[in-house]
Amino acid sequence: MNENLRARFDRVLEEVLAELPDQVVRILDEVPLIVEDHPSPEIMREKNLRSPDELCGLHDGIPLIFPEARPARDRPEGIFLYRAGVLASSVNRRGRVSLSELRRQIRITILHEVGHHYGLSEEDLDELGYG
Repeated sequence: MNENLRARFDRVLEEVLAELPDQVVRILDEVPLIVEDHPSPEIMREKNLRSPDELCGLHDGIPLIFPEARPARDRPEGIFLYRAGVLASSVNRRGRVSLSELRRQIRITILHEVGHHYGLSEEDLDELGYG
């Protein structure tokens, strides 16, 4: 991903973060939001992904509803946002990234992964409109 596209994405991300409810911002103070161009090869294997733009985000950690599993964790918890996946999800019919859709996808992805942090399943998130 070129630096120009990365910088544009990050500017939109900052705008979206500024508009999130205070409760979500406080969660992101506790569980870091890590922004990368695409998932690592390890995550690609774990999630059985063929292309790096298949995944928009990931909660890498133990949901709060399973506190007994926390001590067994061998790496820090984080919420990952993958630029390639979010951008791919934001392309309109003309093959261009739609700014409004990019903003929407960033917001949905962050809220989706925060939901996983609290133990919500994919089905729960689908019902809430964050699938």
